[in-house]
Amino acid sequence: MPARLAVLLLLAALLTAPLQAKDKNKAALPDFVLKASTVVVVVDPDAGEPLDQPNANVAARDNVEKALMEWGRLHPMMDGAQTDLVIVVRTGSGRAMQPTIKGGPIDQRTGVGQTTDSTIRIGGQQGHAPPMSQTGPQNTGPHISNEAGPSEDSFTVYRGGVEYPLDAPAVWRYVAKGCLKPPKVTAVEEFRKAIVEAEKPQQNKKP
Repeated sequence: MPARLAVLLLLAALLTAPLQAKDKNKAALPDFVLKASTVVVVVDPDAGEPLDQPNANVAARDNVEKALMEWGRLHPMMDGAQTDLVIVVRTGSGRAMQPTIKGGPIDQRTGVGQTTDSTIRIGGQQGHAPPMSQTGPQNTGPHISNEAGPSEDSFTVYRGGVEYPLDAPAVWRYVAKGCLKPPKVTAVEEFRKAIVEAEKPQQNKKP
């Protein structure tokens, strides 16, 4: 009886080992993320700007773009450009409800001029960027509303180069308090680490 039990335990171990490895691979980033070179960073279309911090989300987008420029792997593009990835940012307020302003000039960007310690980025946008989702806000004019927002900052990655990218499932997400703030911009750093970890199995396969 003990010998039979030992055999059964050995078989169970052999069967569960491949399943565990398979589950680990499911958590890996898809190839299109590892091959990506361009990205557009947008503010969450559902987010409003807090009245006491009307540039909170815009500043978060700027912080993320600068961190990506410093990283150098993904090149930020202007809204409307065909890019490999789409990154959606949203700041958390830590409040259950807060008055916000949406629409109008606060959600529009006609140009960009950014500098970091090692790079400079200057660009302009012509016309209106195409919608990222079919379920965008119906009222695009400036208006004030009470919003139940998240308590923490969020950084969400979607596949680019497709129609309505935000309607598809996200491929990677990081949520943490203050993760969109400089100097570290932790969300970008964690995304960089995730890509490094995802590339390790591929590097091990190379002869």
